Amino acid sequence: MKITHCKLLRKHQLRLFEYFVLEVTARSAADLTGIQPNSAALFYRKLRKVITYHLEQKKHEVFDGAVELDESYFGGARKGKRGRGAAGKVAVFGILKRSGNVYTKVVHNTKTETLMPLIARKIAPDSIVYTDCYRSYNALDVSNFYHERINHSALFAKGKNHINGIENFWNQAKRVLRKYNGIPKKNRSAIP
Repeated sequence: MKITHCKLLRKHQLRLFEYFVLEVTARSAADLTGIQPNSAALFYRKLRKVITYHLEQKKHEVFDGAVELDESYFGGARKGKRGRGAAGKVAVFGILKRSGNVYTKVVHNTKTETLMPLIARKIAPDSIVYTDCYRSYNALDVSNFYHERINHSALFAKGKNHINGIENFWNQAKRVLRKYNGIPKKNRSAIP
C-alpha cells in the first residue's frame, strides 16, 4: 500500500515524511514546510494508514527465541492509584522479540485467561520467555516455553534475565503519546 492521490509536491511529501519520523506535530510540520495545516494533518493520517496496513500484514508473525512479555497501562488521570488497578487506565499487553519486533494488544484485563491465548498464538513453543513476577505469568511455568522471571523488587537484570527491552518500549510509547496528549477517542480502534 502506498499514499495515492496526493496533490502535494514531492519535495513537500518528503519533508513531511521526515518530520513525521522525527515526531514533529502536523501543525508544526505545516509551518516548517509552508503548507496548510489541514494538508499536513491529512498527509500524516495517510502515513498512519500505510503503517497500519503493513502492521496488519505482520499480525500473524510468530516470535521465537528470546521473548519479553509485559503489560502496561495508558491514560486516565494521574490522581490516586497508579499502575495496575488505577481507575480510567487502559491495559495493553506487549510481546517483544529481542533484536526484533514488538506486538501490542489492548486487553480488557491482564488475567491469565486473557493473556495465555495471545501468548500461545504469538510465541513458538520452546522459546525463552522473560517476564516479571506478575501472577498472570504463572501458567508459563507449566507451558511449552522455557520461562525466566525477574523480581523487580530485588533487581532489574541478571545477565540475560531482564525485560528491559519491553519496558523501554513502554517508556518510548508513553513519551510520544504524552506529546500529543494521548489518542483521541474517535481515533482509537475498538477493543475486541
